[in-house]
Amino acid sequence: MGERSASLAIDSAEPIELPIYPASVGPAVIDVGALTRLGYFTYDPGFVSTAACASAITYIDGDAGVLLHRGYPIEQLAQQSDYLELCQLLLNGELPAASDKRAFADAIRSESAVDGRIEGLFAGFQEDAHPMSMLCSATAALASLYHDSMDSDDADCRLATAKRLIAKVPTLAAMCFRHSRGEPFVPPREDLDYAGNFLHMMFASPGKDYAVNPVLARAFDRIFLLHADHEQNASTSTVRLAGSTGANPYACIAAGMAALWGPSHGGANEAVLNMLAEIGSPENIDPYIARAKDRDDPFRIMGFGHRVYKSYDPRAKVMQETCHEVLAELGVDHDPTLKMAQRLEQIALEDEYFVEKRLYPNVDFYSGIILKAIGLPVSMYTAIFATGRTPGWIAHWMEMVSAPYKIGRPRQLYTGVGRREYVPSAERA
Repeated sequence: MGERSASLAIDSAEPIELPIYPASVGPAVIDVGALTRLGYFTYDPGFVSTAACASAITYIDGDAGVLLHRGYPIEQLAQQSDYLELCQLLLNGELPAASDKRAFADAIRSESAVDGRIEGLFAGFQEDAHPMSMLCSATAALASLYHDSMDSDDADCRLATAKRLIAKVPTLAAMCFRHSRGEPFVPPREDLDYAGNFLHMMFASPGKDYAVNPVLARAFDRIFLLHADHEQNASTSTVRLAGSTGANPYACIAAGMAALWGPSHGGANEAVLNMLAEIGSPENIDPYIARAKDRDDPFRIMGFGHRVYKSYDPRAKVMQETCHEVLAELGVDHDPTLKMAQRLEQIALEDEYFVEKRLYPNVDFYSGIILKAIGLPVSMYTAIFATGRTPGWIAHWMEMVSAPYKIGRPRQLYTGVGRREYVPSAERA
């Protein structure tokens, strides 16, 4: 690293050399640490041009519509792999052998139940509490049960924690859903796969058989898989920043969940359904499309375009197929909200305005429609997102704590008042 460099001269100061580090794929980065010698910091609101870490987990090329996990294209993983195998890939760096894949799935099933004391925690929540408030709290509370096995310097402890979180977060998310409906919790079953077990814990009636719909199970597996990691986004960066303090992994993941809860991040698929509710009926779509094209109108079509992807979101292509499969399986074509969604999809793919501006439907658009068709309330959407994103957060935490790291300490551009002397209250005008 650092074989190339950039020279920077400011005013009459001696120029300094800033090392340039090559990436294995994508843009190189300039190490600006030496700027402090000249008395300067960099200014980059939103960190749009700043690499805060080096990572080997996920690579995104937004202009080309490329998403790679450990080098594998998301399209291939979504079509040929499954969520738990992707978890292993994110955590370990390689696809597992068949025997390792089975052993990992068995370990996740055996860890999926939660302690009765965590169940008791839910009694303190109101039924109308947002699922994310319950999920953040319950995830952080896991640290109270496993405080003697959280040595981040121990590789075995890190892996055990990773498995525990991947196993228990869907159970906690299902408990949030059941609590919000005033229904008793349904314990996990070890004879079901990951997505099927999630559906069982969400929708089964205690003491009654529940037949897992394979189309819906596959849809949830893909939703989890397509949301598993997305490089250095706001919530993942939050996990890394919290982890840099030495905080325990449960606190770090809970911090990531709190960041994801923000409507500009994990609430994007909620925003899609809220927008459809505002439109009201298929007959109102054309006037709203006209408003979206009007620069002076604040209304925007949600679920189209993406901050990172300047062409088609590669995850959306797979989610589109899954969305159509679910709608066909459930036969919900009569639902006016879903009719509006299908009409908007058609417009976005055909209308010259949307095509020219590359405002294609993104993964949040299709996942929101799927969850609506299955019958989940909008408030649960971010909890579903958090369940899928858990292995990505853990992989980034593990990557960071497995090597020397510094506590995160961003700088600032100070714009406040300079030094002044204190005036006693009796002397103030």
